[in-house]
Amino acid sequence: MGDYIGSNGSVTSHDSKVVSIVPSREGDIRVVFRKVDDDASDDDEHLTDRLHLSTQSQDNYDRDGHGDDSEMALGSCNVNGSPSKRGCPLLCCGKDDADYTGGGGNSDRKEEDKKVPCSGLGLVYALMASLFFSLVALLVKKIEGVHAVEISAIRCFFQMIFVIPLMIYYNTGFLGPRNMRIYLFLRGFLGSNAMILLFYAVQQMPLADATVIMFSNPVFTALLAWIFLKERCTIWDVVFTAFTLTGVILIARPPFLFGERVTGLEGDYQSHIKGTAAAFAGAVGAACTMVILRKMGKSVHYYLSVWYYAVIGLAECVVMLFALGEWSLPSCGTDRWIMMMIAVLGIAGQTFLTKALQVEKAGPVALMRTIDVVLAFIFQFLFLNRKPTWWSLGGALCVVSSTSGVALKKWISSTRKT
Repeated sequence: MGDYIGSNGSVTSHDSKVVSIVPSREGDIRVVFRKVDDDASDDDEHLTDRLHLSTQSQDNYDRDGHGDDSEMALGSCNVNGSPSKRGCPLLCCGKDDADYTGGGGNSDRKEEDKKVPCSGLGLVYALMASLFFSLVALLVKKIEGVHAVEISAIRCFFQMIFVIPLMIYYNTGFLGPRNMRIYLFLRGFLGSNAMILLFYAVQQMPLADATVIMFSNPVFTALLAWIFLKERCTIWDVVFTAFTLTGVILIARPPFLFGERVTGLEGDYQSHIKGTAAAFAGAVGAACTMVILRKMGKSVHYYLSVWYYAVIGLAECVVMLFALGEWSLPSCGTDRWIMMMIAVLGIAGQTFLTKALQVEKAGPVALMRTIDVVLAFIFQFLFLNRKPTWWSLGGALCVVSSTSGVALKKWISSTRKT
């Protein structure tokens, strides 16, 4: 069943039917095998395999530059001339080169091809998000004669237009999983209410004070997660909550603690209290939204969550505007452009915040978001010509300390787990 080919190219055949003879080089030994199927009479089904055992002369031959790659490869070639698989060059184990190398070369190349994000890129994204959100609050403060609900409606409208192509591209659908729709509805309802309350607070009280109170939502998120998600609550969470409430009290300065004469307010005290209550309620609403997002986890695409936020927020704003009779487009062209900028900057802020959380841990991102408070005080001084009071600075220090403590606690906890 086999033929022995000597070094001179002669063939010693034990079978009268030889499929092919491969010329050999000096010093080479080739053994030709023929695989025969069960039906020996069917010569068309016979295949010829050859095993090339190279000796030292083969290496010398190759070094002279006369070697042929097709001849140097060990393996098999069938009769019809189809290309053969390359075998293991050292062990003659019959494995392909990819198997012999263990696929290590390809995996190394894949790992090298993977783009590793630059160090600190997530923090840069978080900084950009803080800048855009602070600009949105400043523009809401600068615009005049437009109700906060109408500003929210315009933002929701543009956000909805922006997210539709992305949902079509990622094929997320418009309703979401059946068991998650109630959570998506609550996320949209509570999130849009938090936005409306923040805009209302900015219009009723100093920009920095409204931002500080709204920024206290991480502390309330920890408490609500302990109540509804059964997450662990430590003594530090209680301390951070106490610091946050102290900061809110220092900013609000209620009469039963600070007396009837409260100085340094923007407008009358009644508007200040309304703004404080709206900002506090907005912070709680934002905390509820975060708890719902944790509950949904990764089972719902982010753009689907934004879609519910925009659609439900727009519907809610339209109903409220007709109920309040406050629907009116700004008469000034500048105010109209400001409203469009509020929508675009809000979308940009959400995009950068999402990118930051994709490439960086939540703890460092939350710490970087404290820049919101600093930018609020800077913008208030530069563009609104208003100096902050010592009470506001003290309240901001309490709130920023507590939220930073929550972020550091999460960062340390996640680092220990990894």
